[in-house]
Amino acid sequence: MSDNPREGLDRRDFIIASIATVGATAALAVSAGAANAQDKAAASAAAASGQGTVYTGDVIQGKKVVSALDVNDLEPGQKHLLYFQGVEMPTGQHWYVSVTVAKGTKPGKRVVLVSGVHGDEMSSIHTVQTVMNQLDPTQMSGTVMAVTDVARPALEGMQRRWPNSGRGNDLTDMNREWPGNENGVTAASRHAGLLFNRLLRPNADFAIDFHTGTTGFDVTAFNIASMDVPEIKAMVDLYPIGQIFDNHTYPGVLHNAFIDAGIPSFCAEIGAARVLDLEMISLFVEGTMNVLKHHGILAGPMGRTGKDLAVFTGNSAFPILASAGGLVEYLVKLNDKVEAGQKVAIQRDSFGEVVAEYASGVAGEMTGKRSDAMSEPGNPLVFILFHKAPPEGGEVYPE
Repeated sequence: MSDNPREGLDRRDFIIASIATVGATAALAVSAGAANAQDKAAASAAAASGQGTVYTGDVIQGKKVVSALDVNDLEPGQKHLLYFQGVEMPTGQHWYVSVTVAKGTKPGKRVVLVSGVHGDEMSSIHTVQTVMNQLDPTQMSGTVMAVTDVARPALEGMQRRWPNSGRGNDLTDMNREWPGNENGVTAASRHAGLLFNRLLRPNADFAIDFHTGTTGFDVTAFNIASMDVPEIKAMVDLYPIGQIFDNHTYPGVLHNAFIDAGIPSFCAEIGAARVLDLEMISLFVEGTMNVLKHHGILAGPMGRTGKDLAVFTGNSAFPILASAGGLVEYLVKLNDKVEAGQKVAIQRDSFGEVVAEYASGVAGEMTGKRSDAMSEPGNPLVFILFHKAPPEGGEVYPE
């Protein structure tokens, strides 16, 4: 999920006029690179051509550092803990990303589990960690690779977006940057390019990108997926959760970058930001273990799946935006069914007088609502998952 879709538009409009100049400057810097830049280009070419794992020679806290990874190079029947060398910081040092690889004793499918694309999504990280902790490589076929802290500078501050020092206080949503560009204008774009080209895409036969709601906005347990793709639908149906958002969403999100590269993928949404929702996490762990069994990586019986629940699938999300400022009181809960015209929230000003009442424009199920008690005009208050195309003025669900 992303923040308010209207947030920051004025600043971006202001900045866009300078992008061409910045891009030209970046191109000149690249073309003027010396031996160090040439070495990096050679390593990039080696990674892109699938020439194997590249170790930098560095060791951090006992873990080797790689700038490119081919899981075929790793010893089978073991778990491997590595750091991947990402983009440079303003100091010239690097952001390092944690990588865990469980490699089975037998050949098989390769799955990539990603979390930490947004820095405030704790339940997504814990979900991936829990899956990895349950794996025994000596009893596996194929490989499971986990990346748990993609947007390192955002995670350090437990904030959603990547802080962009080149633009003052501007912040970058990493989940609009994929597949990235190793020679892009921003550090976030370069970081995405490095990870996608040298770590994620080369080691994935299928992939799952784990997220939560954004800070200040709670969501249900649901998956965002292109259900018209059979390989994706087969995986999503294995999760014992109550909602599926059947929508292709935005360009630039990670699971779409995987799909564009021919790798079946979807996005899992695991409740609220900045907390560990252990009950909800357990549902996504169970579903992910089912997916690993489905692909023959693990043996054993399936757990609960969507067939055990009354799953609600919608292809659109109807937004209700605040029209006033004040305290918001909700009349419905997440997962509640609502009817068109049903009142879902009221808003009061500082005197306690009702200044706005909000009703659903569609019949569907509650899938997200603002958790901050106060709201100013324009903030999303509610998203309602429903079956048909949104009415004029509607927006897709912000991932």
